[in-house]
Amino acid sequence: MSIHLGIRRPRKHRAVDAVTNLRAENHRLLTQVVGAGQTITALQHQLDNVRGKRAEAEQVVVCLSADLGDRTEERDQLLDEVVALRARLAPYLAADANANAITVPPSVRDTGDGADQATAPIDVRPLWEAIGPVVRTEGSADPAHHCLRPVKEAS
Repeated sequence: MSIHLGIRRPRKHRAVDAVTNLRAENHRLLTQVVGAGQTITALQHQLDNVRGKRAEAEQVVVCLSADLGDRTEERDQLLDEVVALRARLAPYLAADANANAITVPPSVRDTGDGADQATAPIDVRPLWEAIGPVVRTEGSADPAHHCLRPVKEAS
């Protein structure tokens, strides 16, 4: 004899449970479909924007290419004109150079002008000869002796 206390165990394969699970799955899938539709719509708008901007960019490229061709042609014409003008100007430059040629050798200097006087000769001797003997003051407590100083000769 079995004692049944009114405790029921849930049945594993009830049709109501299967229908409830299918409805939940259906709701989840419908939510995904609606979300996918919204995503597709947003992506379609972005694609339309990109196509519009691409068309504008292609138009700008065409305009810039035409402008570049015009500028290149203008530059080539101006370069040809510069070459022609240099050829016409060359005799004048040569005549000017001949008229203003420097005929004095570089070693001769005219110092007749007061503003163009020669400077005094530069004293070029070794440093030790120019400043005289140097006394080392290592170990001195006086801060002024921390550098080399020339010895003043008695006159």
